[in-house]
Amino acid sequence: MHIRLINPNSTASMTSQALASALRVKQSGTEVSAVNPANTPISIEGGADEAMAVPGMLEEIRKGERLGIEAYVIACFDDPGLHAAREVARGPVIGICQAAIQVAMTISRRFSIITTLPRSIPIIEDLVSDYGADRHCRKVRAINLPVLGLEENPAMAEQLLIREIETAKQQDRAEAIILGCAGMSALCDRLREATGVPVIDGVTAAIKIAEALVGAGYVTSKVNAYDYPRVKG
Repeated sequence: MHIRLINPNSTASMTSQALASALRVKQSGTEVSAVNPANTPISIEGGADEAMAVPGMLEEIRKGERLGIEAYVIACFDDPGLHAAREVARGPVIGICQAAIQVAMTISRRFSIITTLPRSIPIIEDLVSDYGADRHCRKVRAINLPVLGLEENPAMAEQLLIREIETAKQQDRAEAIILGCAGMSALCDRLREATGVPVIDGVTAAIKIAEALVGAGYVTSKVNAYDYPRVKG
């Protein structure tokens, strides 16, 4: 099977990091490729960035459809344009926030999410509610570091995350932690070892869910809501 990972922002180094995380966990028979649009924000931090990123992301899916891609992973924790993407694609489209939440609800009773900037907290809280996880998510936290700061100062980012995870364990009684940014995926194993708590990266969670859905023969329903967009004009 061929899974296409799409980073909706235009930062190629972040795309490469997400791809490296995906390649570590994929099955030997799975091909995973990664792309990012060229004319989108360099990072997605808020609703305006999301809106500007979605058209380029949808175009990448259209390209993938012509190539016979079997599933897509949207590598941004805000899951931008997820429903629109499912209208365009035949195969499954997995958002990394939804994937991470589904994994967290499977391996723990209560979890917390740690993201980058405080402005992302309301967006993620709404996604938690949309995905039916209000009762399971103890808190959405932020380390107050911009997305690109994860690459610029990874050592500081790691220490901030460790501190916030320890706080979540004590104050939230969190039994698992979700990393609320695709740019954190490379730190997942180190954070798990440092804190002793399951740490979930949405990129790897989404890749494994995509493999399972494709392997089982599931495709996106084209009955009503996720039907292909109507041709107009």
